[in-house]
Formats: sequence, structure tokens, C-alpha cells
Amino acid sequence: MPRLSLYLRCLEELAPGVERISSERLAELAGVTPAKLRKDLSYLGSYGVRGVGYHTEHLRYQIRRELGLTRDWPLVIVGMGNLGRALAHYGGFREQGFRVVGVFDDDLAKVGGRVEDLAVESLDGLEAAVRERGARIGVIATPPEAAQAVVEMLAASGVASILNFAPTVLRVPPSVYVRRVDFSSELQVLAYYLHRDTAPAG
Repeated sequence: MPRLSLYLRCLEELAPGVERISSERLAELAGVTPAKLRKDLSYLGSYGVRGVGYHTEHLRYQIRRELGLTRDWPLVIVGMGNLGRALAHYGGFREQGFRVVGVFDDDLAKVGGRVEDLAVESLDGLEAAVRERGARIGVIATPPEAAQAVVEMLAASGVASILNFAPTVLRVPPSVYVRRVDFSSELQVLAYYLHRDTAPAG
């Protein structure tokens, strides 16, 4: 449920020492209605206490457990251009339980270089590395023309969850779940709202 990630982010951004939070305050921080928030959290078995609110640490743990964040998730990143390198340097992965166990590229000029404490490996070794290191998540940061071949390699090696930053639609088996991060599409949405709000009447 995408909103659980939003609630978790709001809880983690609270000032240190905040032990309780009301549904109204958490809903305000998340930009949803209190009724929607209470309904979402009721699926966790957590209803809070009327007049007291939610215990923040317990609620944070419940959400993390529901999202599968109470365990370690090894992942690989394919594509060591500017975006791929930035993702490999991102400390938030470790903080949330995502451990980068390999970075790959098909450019021989990049293979052997280092990103953080990892050596950039050849794409030829991707499938074997995924299996040996138990990677469960693949991150694709390649040019669009290379992404389909990469997703096929990841799927063949047993990766069932893929985050795709390449600006293209990928064809995957039904057993593989893909989330697409398309910066251009998001900018187009922003442009639409700007245009709508600034266009002359009539």
C-alpha cells in the first residue's frame, strides 16, 4: 500500500522524543483525511487510543513490518552512469534495510572502477552474481535501449522485483513486479498543472 510508505516517512521525520501522535496530526503531515488514515492503519491491527493517539515507535515498527522492512533486502544496480552511481552512493538504502550487493555495467571502461566499497562488474556476470549473493531486487539505470535485455537477465536469475529508471516500458513475465520511475512523465504532470493554473480564462 503506497500510503504506508508515506506514513512511515512522516513518522521518521518527527522530532526526537515525540512518543505519541494523533491521527489528525499524522493525517495532516501525510496530506490525507484522518478517516482515510485510520482506515489504512486499521489493516495493521492498530487503532490507536481515542484521545491519546498512536504510540509512534510501535506504529513505525508495525508499518515497517507490513512493508517487509524488518529484514535485509539485497539488491543489484545495473547501469553505472551518473544516475546509477548516484543511486549506489545513496545512504538511504542502507538505512531502510536495502543492501547493495553488486553494481554492473557493459562499458568496459567502467568495469573495475569502484563505487562506494563495490567494484563495478561486467554485465556478463550479472546472473551468476544475483544467484550467489541472493539479490532479490534489481534496479535498472541504463539507457532505454538496453533496459529490456537487462530485465530479461534479472528475471532469468530469479529477481522478481525491479525498480526501473530507464524511460521505457518493459515486458516482463507475470511473476515479475516492476515499478517505473519516469522523471519526464512526472515533469509533464507538473507542466500540466502549471499550464492549467496559469492559462488565461477562456
